[in-house]
Amino acid sequence: MSESPQPNLAALAGAKGWKLADAAHLLRRAGFGGGPSEIAAAHAAGLEATLTRIFSPPAESDEFASADRSLRSAAIGANDPKQLKAWWLYRMRHSTAPLAEKLALLWHNHFATSIEKVRKTELMARQNDLFRRNGAGSFRDLLQAVAKDPAMLLWLDGNDNRKRAANENFAREVMELFSLGIGNYSEKDIREAAKSFTGWHVRDDEFWLEEGQHDRGPKTIFGKTGRFSGEDAIDLCVAQPACARFIALKLLRGFATDRPTPDAIAAIAALLKRNDYHVGRTLRTLLASEYFFGPTCRGAIVKGPVDFAIGALRALEVNPNFNRVVELLASLGQDVFQPSTVKGWDGGRQWIGAATLLVRTQFAAALLGGESYGVTPDPSATLAKMQGTGASESLPAWESCLLARPLDADRRTAANAFLTKIPREEDRERAALHLLLTAPEFQLL
Repeated sequence: MSESPQPNLAALAGAKGWKLADAAHLLRRAGFGGGPSEIAAAHAAGLEATLTRIFSPPAESDEFASADRSLRSAAIGANDPKQLKAWWLYRMRHSTAPLAEKLALLWHNHFATSIEKVRKTELMARQNDLFRRNGAGSFRDLLQAVAKDPAMLLWLDGNDNRKRAANENFAREVMELFSLGIGNYSEKDIREAAKSFTGWHVRDDEFWLEEGQHDRGPKTIFGKTGRFSGEDAIDLCVAQPACARFIALKLLRGFATDRPTPDAIAAIAALLKRNDYHVGRTLRTLLASEYFFGPTCRGAIVKGPVDFAIGALRALEVNPNFNRVVELLASLGQDVFQPSTVKGWDGGRQWIGAATLLVRTQFAAALLGGESYGVTPDPSATLAKMQGTGASESLPAWESCLLARPLDADRRTAANAFLTKIPREEDRERAALHLLLTAPEFQLL
């Protein structure tokens, strides 16, 4: 996939070039997409107003807040991981702040922690809250908070990290997976940093500094010597040049393209450093840029299962059976709160295989032909919410809402020829949607 050698991060000028498909592209990337009415509203509002709404969303409704509390309380009360997963999927589907949920998903994958080892839904929910609360703020602050998060400390054996026998698990992951990446630290850096984290334990499900187990002696990390605390060790990691590049890569893969070039990484890393590691300000510049709306970033991310499923549910305005969606995501390889490895999900083309593509196709058929995932409203009524759209325009209208790239000419010709043979309008509408939901283009963001 080709890419401009110097990504243009200048803002897309006003309404110039702001099409319905651009609004759909932004909503898919900065959240989980939207239905025709939501996309039409974003298009009518324009880029700047839509970005303002995304980054400063309206308050949640009383109905949402009540359901959110109920689902969360039930999951924690029963210590039931499946109910906890359903709670989060409910938020992704119905929240007025989808960017917060999208960032929570990105950081959940970055700081991959599993309920299988933590075993307490309350601690996993609290970590999820942390990602939602801090995800768009300073990455430095986020990393500091995650380092003291009880679920993370249990996940990486914090209670085994003692003054006379420093456990290197946490220090290694802080450098390798959370801030720098392989090749940007030494084994000595890990050993010395591990001493800084000694005594960082969990007591009564809260962070606890066990003073008697904390090494307050001198350590040498990245060539600097001092009586470094755990907080100091984290600041030293963030100060390394590799950190900005590492986080820039994560942001680009999450919001722009699966395959960012070195030039794109360098541009976002520089922007991140100018913003003092503030994720939200960096992301807003990226999402407003000509680079983001250009061909390099169109259809340039393979949809993960969450984006695929929640995107379809939001587009068709389905109020789903979330327990069934939890099962679907597990079968597709993205079981939230249970990432596959300490590195999280690999993503990209790893999401698509013969078996998972079949499950995606079956899901699309179930959405349009039954109630196993919830009741799907009449597609014609849903589409009619987009002003100026008539039944005869349904295929291109749904195409602009659902697809990151337009159908190629041959596929569109074949689709139209097939649809003209279906006499009933309702059946024709559902057949058109099925064609689009199973098209290769729908598997891309």
